[in-house]
Amino acid sequence: MAAADVAGTIRARALARRRISASACRRLAGHVGLSSAVAELAGSPYGRYVRPGQGLAVAEHAVSRTLLWHLRVLAGWQSRSTADQLRVLAGGFELANLDEARQRAAGWPADPAFNLGALAGTARAGLSFTRYAWLHRVAVRVPAAATWAAGAALLLLARDRMLGGPSPADAAVHLRALAGAGCLTAATLPALRSAATAQARWVLEDVDRDSDVWRAETAWWRRVDKDGGALLHGPRFGGDAAVGCAAVLAADAWRVRAALESAARGGGLTEVFDATI
Repeated sequence: MAAADVAGTIRARALARRRISASACRRLAGHVGLSSAVAELAGSPYGRYVRPGQGLAVAEHAVSRTLLWHLRVLAGWQSRSTADQLRVLAGGFELANLDEARQRAAGWPADPAFNLGALAGTARAGLSFTRYAWLHRVAVRVPAAATWAAGAALLLLARDRMLGGPSPADAAVHLRALAGAGCLTAATLPALRSAATAQARWVLEDVDRDSDVWRAETAWWRRVDKDGGALLHGPRFGGDAAVGCAAVLAADAWRVRAALESAARGGGLTEVFDATI
């Protein structure tokens, strides 16, 4: 057992305590205005970037920046192989940067770029680096996250079908590996679920209508959170604890952003928010 694995596991378990509880998220969601929710959140671990007075978009971006900062700290305590896995997971932030760069190039408003520091390195030039390609990379390079990647790919495909737009040109090769070749021709959600591999199918369980796809997203995050907790507190010292820490921190940030959106709407979405926890 390498000393880096022991230190990395201990650090991962400690850093995971930087998330706030589900009950705290629900309290945020129940605020009757955004300003009071943001002010409360600024007094939490998200206060590294969240500041009182921020609007919704700025506060949500600050929540994501805090998550990224925690991942950068986490990676600094890991062995090289585990840090490489975290770098792959952080590719989602690089995809966000590419999206914002396209927004700016088109003359539209865009969020500031995320600074990945030592976690940078997974991006691909231009549009060829799609979310499907990133998810395929996650499945191959981060075995503990392979089921999450497969479910996310199927969920992404379901959304693409809902919007009626074509999937990226290189999506087929990644979807075959992640969710099965049958998904490429399935035209309905039940058909998509039936055609998917077991590793991906779970995300669409009991989801038959387009209007219920949001439930699939909440199911995906709940599984990431649950599985991440199991990895975090598993019996072995090694990279799985760091992957678990990244998972539970990401799920927490997602819940916080959902809570802020509820507060911005006057706290009237708490029943919808309850479905996320």
